[in-house]
Amino acid sequence: MVETDNLKNEALLLLGCPQVPVQTSLALYTAHNLRRQGCRPVIAGTPAARKLMEVADPGRCYIDEMNDLDNMIDEIAEKQRDFKLCFVFIHNDSGVAYAGTMAYISSARVCALIFGEHAEELAGEIEFPCEIIAAKAVHNPMPLKRRLDEVMQWPVVSKL
Repeated sequence: MVETDNLKNEALLLLGCPQVPVQTSLALYTAHNLRRQGCRPVIAGTPAARKLMEVADPGRCYIDEMNDLDNMIDEIAEKQRDFKLCFVFIHNDSGVAYAGTMAYISSARVCALIFGEHAEELAGEIEFPCEIIAAKAVHNPMPLKRRLDEVMQWPVVSKL
C-alpha cells in the first residue's frame, strides 16, 4: 500500500485523445510550471498523446517519464503508485470518466482541466470532488492558460 504522507513530489498529467489542439501545448505549459515549482511531472496518455508530447519536447526539457494511460491507472488502482497532484485533460465524456476514476482511486488533489467547444457543459457533469478549471479553448490555449494560472497561482513567466 502507498503511504500518502511519503509520496514523492510528483504530479500526474493524464492525457486522453489529442483531438483538440490545445491539449499538447497546455500539457507542456503545465509540466514546465510544475518543474519550476520543484515538482516532477509524469505523463500518462494514449499512444497518440504521448507521441505528440515526444515530438513537442524532444530534448525532454519538461518531461522525462511517460506511461500508457491504462497501465498507469492500473498501477494506481493496485496501490503500487500514487501522486500528490493529478491534472486530467478533458474535452469529452471519457475525460470526465478518467477524472472521476482518479478522484476515486488516488489520494492526489485532482484538477480537471476542461477545454473544447463544450467545456462548460462537461464541467456541469462533474459530481465528484476535484478542482474544476474550464474554458472554451479549442485552437487558442490562452483562455484555459489564464484560468490555470489563476487557480494554481504559479509565477507567470511572461504576459502574453
